[in-house]
Amino acid sequence: MNGENGEDDPLFGQVDQIGVACLDDFTIQYTLREPAAFFLSIASMWINWAEPQWLIEEKGDRWIEAGILHSFGPYVLFDWTHDASMTFIANPFWPGTEAIPKPSIKYVHGLFLDPEEQLANYEAGLLDKAEVPLAEIDRVKVDPVLSQELNIFADTCSYYYGFNVTKPPFDDPNVRKAFSWAVDRTALVENVTKGGQEPASWFSRPGLTASPSRNLGDDFGPPVTADPDKAKEFLAASSYGSPENLPQITLMYNEASGHARIAEAIQQMWKQTLGVDVNLTSQEFKVFLVTRHEDPPQIWRGGWCMDYPDASSFAKDVFRSDSGNNDTRWGNDRFDQLVDQAALETDLQKRHDLYVEAEKLLVEEDAAIIPLYWYTGVEVTKPYVQRTFGRGGMNMWEKWTMDK
Repeated sequence: MNGENGEDDPLFGQVDQIGVACLDDFTIQYTLREPAAFFLSIASMWINWAEPQWLIEEKGDRWIEAGILHSFGPYVLFDWTHDASMTFIANPFWPGTEAIPKPSIKYVHGLFLDPEEQLANYEAGLLDKAEVPLAEIDRVKVDPVLSQELNIFADTCSYYYGFNVTKPPFDDPNVRKAFSWAVDRTALVENVTKGGQEPASWFSRPGLTASPSRNLGDDFGPPVTADPDKAKEFLAASSYGSPENLPQITLMYNEASGHARIAEAIQQMWKQTLGVDVNLTSQEFKVFLVTRHEDPPQIWRGGWCMDYPDASSFAKDVFRSDSGNNDTRWGNDRFDQLVDQAALETDLQKRHDLYVEAEKLLVEEDAAIIPLYWYTGVEVTKPYVQRTFGRGGMNMWEKWTMDK
């Protein structure tokens, strides 16, 4: 979808052409053009939940606002102050099920705050849970109170740097490899991020269906502890030959103290290993996303979280050559063939092997990105709140309890 309301989509407004039919009050039928091994994961996503057509037609874009939105679940939207906060209230009509019980907490009020503001409000007693910003992790870990309220859990996201492969010097894959092999991911997570993140050699988050995994014996891509000698060899083998012949290089990230610290650490690694000076610049997030999509800088910061628990949500959905999420300007016909074949394949081992081959093209042979680490959630929670997490750290408020 490209238009503001989806008008540019060739199927916009043509409900009878999209292969979805309502058979009765409780059954939706999907008809696919081709097999899709991951479709069951997509079918259960919120984007496929049935919505009241009459409400959308009557209210237009306002159908999602508080007091208008119709929903059925343990919580309903009570208030939405755009760009400031949202409040949800326990749904009195929710009967409760074994998997999704009736909530015991009546209201959930969320503020849209940066991690630094969250922690400040948390310590002031104004929030019951908060993210811990990178700059505060050391202090929180040694604080006698906050350390007992700290929770670190695996998250289903990947942190990476992307190259614009059309801009010198990263139009040369050997230069891209040199920059990737010069990054010590282990030192990065141990000395900079410090939140239990896992250093990454490829993009797709391990643990998702068919994703590469070290537990399965997968070992490829750039080393997690860097290889300075190999990095120098790649640079020497490139069309530029030496650091002196490289043009001025800029790394761009969205404004946040954590991203700045990571960029500064990697900037120093590139300087120490390759003798290259890299300029750092940042933009406000919304502006950054536009810049990255319309005119990507030579190197830029990226992050991706699963939409559905399958390797396709990473490899195909982000880096297929025609993906709107692929800001590298990189395309590889073999990669496209592999991820397309993996989407059709129903044998899990074969799917895994196809994604391994595709990832090797992405991060090793063509080195279109620098995978850095797989995320964790780093949060503090007041002791009177008992939290239950879903997959990937998902908040399941209906299973939370509060003793206050």
